[in-house]
Amino acid sequence: LPASMYTEIQRERPDGGNILTHPDYIDGNPDLIKPKKLLNPVKASKSHQELHRELLMNHKRGLSVENKPELQRVLEHRRRDLLIKQKKEEEEAKKLQSPFEKELLKRHQRLDQLEKEQEKQEDHAPEFIKVKENLRRTSTVTGDEKAA
Repeated sequence: LPASMYTEIQRERPDGGNILTHPDYIDGNPDLIKPKKLLNPVKASKSHQELHRELLMNHKRGLSVENKPELQRVLEHRRRDLLIKQKKEEEEAKKLQSPFEKELLKRHQRLDQLEKEQEKQEDHAPEFIKVKENLRRTSTVTGDEKAA
């Protein structure tokens, strides 16, 4: 029974059973602007086209997709080796730093921190205290000059 229903539907439709309606621009009306298919920017890019071409060539040759070209493998290997060398050199430079140099660096950092704290405290002090300290400094400098 379902097969007979299908044949009846086919007979009723003169266009061969196509459910989709035909677009208006096929009529050949010259006033209408015919739509153009939009380009996919990914597929239009050169790199995508080259990659697709390379994949097709590898498929024709029977090569696996996971296998990279020899040049690319060599370049990646060189980059990896270069990064490893740089990391080793940095580690050696840290190791070569003597304990004395490390201690000097720590003291220098502490002094910088103390100077910053003093500057912050001086910024918060009233102006008359700053002027008074400047006067003390000038008076001791002139007194020392007279004694010499």
